Amino acid sequence: MDGEIVPLSGTVPDPAARDHLRFLTCGSVDDGKSTLIGRLLHDTGQVADDQLAALERDSRRFGTAGEAEREQGITIDVAHRYFSTARRNFIVADTPGHEQYTRNMATGASGCDAAVILVDATRGVTAQTERHSRIVSLFGIRHVILAVNKIDLVDYDRSAFEAIASDYAAFAAGLAFRSVAAVPISARQGDNVVRRSPELSWFEGPTLIEALEGLPVEDSRVSRPLRFLVQYVNRPDHTFRGYAGTVASGRVRAGDQIVVSPSGKTATVARIVTWEGDRTSAEAGDAVTVVLKEEVDVARGDVLALPHARPTSVDRFSASLLWMGDRPFASDRAYRIRIGGRISPVKVVLAEAEAGDNAGLNLNEIAAAELTLSSPIAFDPFTDDPAMGAFVLIDRETGAVAAAGVARVALGQAGHIYPTAEAVSRRDRSRLNGHEGGAIWLTGLPGSGKSTIATALERKLHGRGIRTVLLDGDNLRHGLNRDLGFSPEDRAENVRRAGEVARLFAEGGVISLCAFVSPSITARRAVRDRLPTNGFLEIFVDAPLDACRARDPKGLYARADAGVIVDLTGVGSSYEPPSDPDLVVDTLALTPEAAADRILRLLEDRRWIPTA
Repeated sequence: MDGEIVPLSGTVPDPAARDHLRFLTCGSVDDGKSTLIGRLLHDTGQVADDQLAALERDSRRFGTAGEAEREQGITIDVAHRYFSTARRNFIVADTPGHEQYTRNMATGASGCDAAVILVDATRGVTAQTERHSRIVSLFGIRHVILAVNKIDLVDYDRSAFEAIASDYAAFAAGLAFRSVAAVPISARQGDNVVRRSPELSWFEGPTLIEALEGLPVEDSRVSRPLRFLVQYVNRPDHTFRGYAGTVASGRVRAGDQIVVSPSGKTATVARIVTWEGDRTSAEAGDAVTVVLKEEVDVARGDVLALPHARPTSVDRFSASLLWMGDRPFASDRAYRIRIGGRISPVKVVLAEAEAGDNAGLNLNEIAAAELTLSSPIAFDPFTDDPAMGAFVLIDRETGAVAAAGVARVALGQAGHIYPTAEAVSRRDRSRLNGHEGGAIWLTGLPGSGKSTIATALERKLHGRGIRTVLLDGDNLRHGLNRDLGFSPEDRAENVRRAGEVARLFAEGGVISLCAFVSPSITARRAVRDRLPTNGFLEIFVDAPLDACRARDPKGLYARADAGVIVDLTGVGSSYEPPSDPDLVVDTLALTPEAAADRILRLLEDRRWIPTA
C-alpha cells in the first residue's frame, strides 16, 4: 500500500461528495510548520513533479538529517495549499511563527474549522504555543490537534510525548475547545504524519492525517438566521436602486419580508440580481444585489434580516481584543471600528483598567474591553454569527489596523429601541403637498456660492407654493452641530447629521436645500444612500479656487493665509469634487438667479415639482 492513503473505514466517498476541512498550522519559530505541510503534500502524492524532483535532488545533495528545513527540500513556502485524501478535501493555511507576525496568524484563524498547533518535542509547550492557542480559541476554532513534532530528536520517547500532551491539556482546559487530540510526529522523517511508523508502535492513536479526516466539519452558515450585509448601494440612474452585498448567513428569497437593521424598517424582496440574471434565492456565501419593492432607507453597513430573527441594535458591547498595532493602546487615541460593512468612530475602554486610567495593551496581547460607537449598529455576538461579530479597530491617525476582536455581549439600552412606524406614508404626504420631498445637496469650495444659490432657489420655490427648508452649514454649526470641530472625522459627522435632518424632512414631504462644503465623496454618498430613491440631487457648485479666494465673503481665505485657520478646505485640506453630479453649476458663467433657474428645471424634469 506504499503511496496510497487508506480510509479509516467504510466505503470511499465519491470525489465530488467529499467535504472540505479548512485548517490552520501554527507554532513557534522552527517548530516545523512548513516542513509538515511539505510532508503532507509529498506523502499524499500532490507535490508537482518538478517540486518532487527538486526535493529528491536536494535530499541527495544535503542528506536527510542535521540540515536546516529549507536545505532538506521538504519546506515549501505556503500561504494556502490544497490537498485531498480518499475521504476528504483539505485547505491548509501556514502562518509565520515569529512573534511579530502573530497578526497574520489571527487573520488565518478567522476562516478555519480546525488548527494544528505544532510543538517541538525538545522544547515542549512555550509562551508562543500558549499565545497561539488563545488566539485560535478567541477566533472561534473549536477543534485542535497538538502535533508534537521532532519526536525523532528525543529518540521517540513515549514519556517525553506524554509529558507535553499532559502540560498542554492542563493549559487548554481553560479555553473554549471542544476537542484536543495530541499526536506524536516527525515531519522530517514522515513518522505518523500520513503513515504509521514502527518507531511509534507504542502510540495507539491516529496518524495526523487520520485525525484530520475524523474532525467534524460544522459549516452552519446556511442554517443560521438571514444576515445580508449591504456593501454598496447600486444606483446607476434614478430608475434603479439595488443593495449589493454578500449573504453572510442564512437564505433569502424573492418575495421574503425583511427588516433593515438597525433602523427597523420593513420591506419586501422584489428581485435578487446577479451578473448571470435574476435568481429566486441566494444563500450564505453568495454575492448578489437585492432590490426591494418598497422605498425604504438602506445604507452601506446596514443588514437585511428576517423580521422574526433580526439582529439586536446596539451602540455599546463587550468584546475580546487581540492587539495588533505597533503602537500600544492609548485611551486618548482616536480609533474607528469596522464591523460587518460599517465603519464608525469608537471609544475603547479596557475591562482591566483601573478607575480613571486604562491599562496598557501591547502587540500580541489579549484583553477584554467595552466599546461604545457613535451610532447603533446591527449586532450579533461572534458565537452566534462570526461574520457579524468579528471586527477590526483602526488607528485614525495612521490608518493602520490596531486590533482584531470578537463581539461578546450587547450592553446598554439601544437594543430595545426600534423606530415607530409612520402613520402617514411619504406618498400620501406628496399627494397632499402637490410635490415630492427630498434633499437638494449643494456642494463646493468655500466661497463658491452655495448659500447664495440656495437662498435664491428657496425664494423661487416658495413663490410656487413648494414647501422647503434651508439647511446651511454655518447655521447648523450654531446649534445641532456646535460640538463638532473641523477634523476629517468631525466634518464627516457634520454631513451625516445634516443628512439625517434632510431625510426626516424628505419623509415629511419637504424639500431641503442643503448648502455644505461636504468635501468627502464618501460622506456625500452616505447621505444619498439614506434618502429615498430619487430623493437626493447632488449639485456641484463649480468655482475655481482663485475665484473663491477673490470673493472670500466670510474672510476665510484671508485667515487661512494668515495661519489663523489651518485646515480650510481647498487650502489646508482637500476637496473631492463629485464624479457624477446630477447638475453642475458654473458660477463664473451663471448668476445666482440663473443657477437657481437651472435647478428648477432639473426639479421639473425629475418630477419633484409640477411644471410651471
